[in-house]
Amino acid sequence: MATASSLFLGSSPISTAPRTCTGPAASCPPSARPSLRLRQRPSPAVAAAVQAEHQPAVAAAPKPPALPFRVGHGFDLHRLEPNLPLIIGGINIPHDRGCEAHSDGDVLLHCVVDAILGALGLPDIGQIFPDSDPRWKGADSSVFMREAVKLMHEAGYELGNLDATLILQKPKLSPFKETIRSNLCDLLGADPSVVNLKAKTHEKVDSLGENRSIAAHTVVLLMRK
Repeated sequence: MATASSLFLGSSPISTAPRTCTGPAASCPPSARPSLRLRQRPSPAVAAAVQAEHQPAVAAAPKPPALPFRVGHGFDLHRLEPNLPLIIGGINIPHDRGCEAHSDGDVLLHCVVDAILGALGLPDIGQIFPDSDPRWKGADSSVFMREAVKLMHEAGYELGNLDATLILQKPKLSPFKETIRSNLCDLLGADPSVVNLKAKTHEKVDSLGENRSIAAHTVVLLMRK
């Protein structure tokens, strides 16, 4: 996110190796197709440090009223720069550019976290995990996702549904959309039927359309348990 691009640590994202075959996927030999591999989860010590660090900030926030449902919106945008990994929804997407950020720059997970925090009436992701804290340097955004889900359950809510839209000119995400959505469902502990993911170009307009940035919007509905 532009003002809160400082966040999260490890989980079980999956990495994909770049394609070396330019023909249809069915005609590519297995060795030329993207390979998926799990990234390491954070150590218990890292997870404990995350909880201990921002617990005071969360505890200071007012307890949300016991409404039957709550709606939250999240937005994030990152500049794309050469020779950086492009992580979207915890998945390493083959591309010649990646997000410049204090953390791993995962634009999708950042805006999902902000949507959940917003629905709960809590501080945004940049306040809870500030980019001034060196511990979040290169951090995996799944840590922040898990914390947001934990706060949601502690407040007495569960995910009703989530609708997310990614905006980027390149690369095409159709080969990776289901993998991204599956990983997002895993992090949320949600059934795939309540998690929707869309990807759109920006028709070559402004920084998004010129492949100089990537953005995401997310809307969540939380239901009282």
